[in-house]
Amino acid sequence: MSAGLGFGPMTSASGRLLDQIRLFGVTARGHHGVFEFERREGQDFTVDVVLHTDVTAAAAGDDLSKTADYGVLAGTVAEIVRGEPVDLIETLAERIALACLEADGVLAADVAVHKPQAPITESFADVVVALRRERTITLERAPKEPVPIVLALGTNLGDRLMILRDAVKELRAAEGVELTAVSPVIQTDPVGGPDQPDYLNAVVLATTTLSARDVLALANRIEADHGRERVERWGPRTLDIDVISYGNLRSYDETLTLPHPRAHERAFVLAPWHALDGHAELLTDSGPQKVAALLEEAPDRLSLRHRPELSLEHWS
Repeated sequence: MSAGLGFGPMTSASGRLLDQIRLFGVTARGHHGVFEFERREGQDFTVDVVLHTDVTAAAAGDDLSKTADYGVLAGTVAEIVRGEPVDLIETLAERIALACLEADGVLAADVAVHKPQAPITESFADVVVALRRERTITLERAPKEPVPIVLALGTNLGDRLMILRDAVKELRAAEGVELTAVSPVIQTDPVGGPDQPDYLNAVVLATTTLSARDVLALANRIEADHGRERVERWGPRTLDIDVISYGNLRSYDETLTLPHPRAHERAFVLAPWHALDGHAELLTDSGPQKVAALLEEAPDRLSLRHRPELSLEHWS
């Protein structure tokens, strides 16, 4: 491990130790510093990077497209060092870390920036700024291009069909959201909690230019419009809208875990999703898995009742 990176390993939400891609010693000349001669003459900076990620899918398929390309990463780091001058190497390290988080599947990045020629009058070996930045930062960042999202809707109180229809209508009208498909309705038994009515469930596919956090805020706002109160975890509710996936983003943020941590075991999510896209995949801690295969193993699959007479698409 680089002398500049003293951070420990990271684990996923399920406790699995994350894999690492380590890139040490990327050296480029930059013009960073607070003194005029540093800006004029420049000096060499060396950068070490550790990416925390999951390489399961890439290793299983021997597929470069499913992992971070360290050749591209090295070029990106060097380009930032050679780029716009900043006063502090703290700022330089921050910029590099945020660039690392742009790579698909990278959940966190450790960055150390070395400035061995720093203008210090005393004898020294090196100056290093090291930091860790996690992917949760990107939850607030709007995408450059529309991102595909999957939303799961459910209700078991009030006029359930009308509530689902209204929710779809509100999603379709939301700025920054473009609905691409609305699933058939299925009826399911309630999960846990007290005796309560059956659920009506559906899945919506869409693309969005909103940030992941803004998609969650939109879902919560529509829930609130229909009187949703978060009182009992498994209790009845007028409307539940879960963000199942947001592109390839993985997040372990306590308010928005992506992909949804229990979607892989919920037939009431998997079945309507599969009805819309027979080739759909869900990213899990074991890598991407076919929704069809997950549905076959879902513990609640036998409780599903398809309700083809209950249409949402015609009302949206």
